[in-house]
Amino acid sequence: MKVDAVILAGADNAGPLRECAQEPYEALISINGRPMVEYVVEAVRQAHSVGRIAVVGPRAELEQALHGRVDLVVERGRSLVENILLGIEALAPQGKVLLVTSDLPLLTPEAIDDFVAQCARRRADVYYAIVARESNEAKYPGVRRTYVRLKEGVFTGGNLVLLEPWVILQHRRLIEQAVAARKEPWQLGRLLGVRVIVKFVLNRLSIAEVEKRVQKKLGFVGAGVISRYPEVGIDVDKPSDLELARRVCGTPV
Repeated sequence: MKVDAVILAGADNAGPLRECAQEPYEALISINGRPMVEYVVEAVRQAHSVGRIAVVGPRAELEQALHGRVDLVVERGRSLVENILLGIEALAPQGKVLLVTSDLPLLTPEAIDDFVAQCARRRADVYYAIVARESNEAKYPGVRRTYVRLKEGVFTGGNLVLLEPWVILQHRRLIEQAVAARKEPWQLGRLLGVRVIVKFVLNRLSIAEVEKRVQKKLGFVGAGVISRYPEVGIDVDKPSDLELARRVCGTPV
């Protein structure tokens, strides 16, 4: 499977990272003298499973930073979901689209190819990467993530999503709610119903059950894809993440 990719790079640097990085946009925060988004672009470009690439964000600044390394740079909209739609519209893809956030400087081409290959083995409309806590702690001990305990183990969400474009076109409001709740497992559970919350509390909720509830409640087929690459879930959204990225990428901290 070869897919087109949308890299989401529209976030202002207005959160916790502002205290240790003064760049106006998160995607442009410097790591080892390079903007963070450049690491992500290189990983996506080198992935054998990716065709065309669009980056959505502050267009003028990204064009200056990326020097033609992607097929399209698209001016950002007012929200993450709008940016996804703008990227998809610009690419006009023939099949599924890979969504990647620009705050994954440790991402590797191998992680992307493994995710896409796993997606190709089963039919779904939306595929979402998840990473086991033991994978994170084995390679990056002490890294702080938001975890959810499921029947199969303890997982954190990844920042790779493969989807059919019609899903976000037809279910925009639900996607916006899911995006707003992505750091809050309880809020995500509310979207899927009381039964999911009860099983979650009792540590009896499985990945397969979540997938079934997504199809029943939301109207599309979802699939959780376990990645053995912790880099897909280590997004830089707080100072300790930036410190880790700079250390791994070779910048003194």
